[in-house]
Amino acid sequence: MDKLSFYYIIIYIFMFIFGVCVGSFLNVCIYRLPKNESLIKRNSHCMTCGEEIKRRDLIPIISWCLLRGKCRSCGAKISPRYTVVELLNGVLWLVCALFFDIVSYPMYIVLTCLVLSALVVVFFMDWDTQLINIWVVVFIAVMAVLEMILCNGIFGIDTKSHIIGTFAASIPLLIVVLVSRERAMGWGDFYLMAAAGLYLGTQGILVALGIALVTGSIGGLAQKKFSGSSKFAFGPYLSLGVAVSIFFGDVIGDWYMRITGLYEILEITP
Repeated sequence: MDKLSFYYIIIYIFMFIFGVCVGSFLNVCIYRLPKNESLIKRNSHCMTCGEEIKRRDLIPIISWCLLRGKCRSCGAKISPRYTVVELLNGVLWLVCALFFDIVSYPMYIVLTCLVLSALVVVFFMDWDTQLINIWVVVFIAVMAVLEMILCNGIFGIDTKSHIIGTFAASIPLLIVVLVSRERAMGWGDFYLMAAAGLYLGTQGILVALGIALVTGSIGGLAQKKFSGSSKFAFGPYLSLGVAVSIFFGDVIGDWYMRITGLYEILEITP
């Protein structure tokens, strides 16, 4: 079936809208998890006046635009980042549906979308607080286990690769954590890469770590230049690396193995 047929287009629209709605919940997670607040007990409210936000003002993206980024009650500005998170999650879900065949691999795409949403939470939460919530990491690990059970062997990632992937990138980070006594890297980074490695497999997680190291080095140098501080959150770069590897891990891994000659050295047939 043509991926641009009417049937597929309806699915794409649904994926984007549902992804945006989930993105609204991700904003709640990003704000409340670091404070150990309940995600469901209290309704959304204005951060300035504390007034509960009415249901008509909770429509993702649209409400923020209609209110021109201001609270209906007190007129205080509402950060555009809430809308950015909603839009970003919607786009990620749409791209996932476009990139993979959603009709052939529906379960894989659902699990991958949920992992991408968890990475969005890690990205912004760690950026704000330099903390990675352990329950978000556990969620990624659970998705990985479900992927192993329900989608084993898809795209050439078998159980052995999943298990090795758990340790391939996390062990080097664990060594850094222990040697630096958490000054260079935290336990959250180690846990994140262990869970992501279980999901991506060996090659995928190594690609993710490589991307994180390159982008993290550039981001760290830029931050030091403009702010004078060398301390920065590494979780956002790890999340970025994992997200890119989900889509292009095989391509980047194969390219690296070819240009370095590792296929020949290790006597592996690509």
